[in-house]
Amino acid sequence: MATTTEDFKTKAADLKDKADRFNPEHKEGPVAAAIEDYTARLPSDTFLWAALGSMAVSATLKIAGSDKTALFIGQWAPSFLLLGLYNKLVKMEGFDKDK
Repeated sequence: MATTTEDFKTKAADLKDKADRFNPEHKEGPVAAAIEDYTARLPSDTFLWAALGSMAVSATLKIAGSDKTALFIGQWAPSFLLLGLYNKLVKMEGFDKDK
């Protein structure tokens, strides 16, 4: 049985309707709210210093000849910076706006 374009459009519209009804208030779940509450308490500098620290440790390990470990530690820096960005967004637009 062949599926037509109209079938796909109908299924897509049904899925969109279900998604629109799933969380109409756009509220965060309890886990996300708890994480946002905790991370909003941390100063933004924490994540910047963690990123710089991982780069420094990575450079030191590279000089010492531990190439694989240096690469592993060095790859943490972007994650710390993204967490810092998330932290900043939570402080500006996050869970406090709902309360």
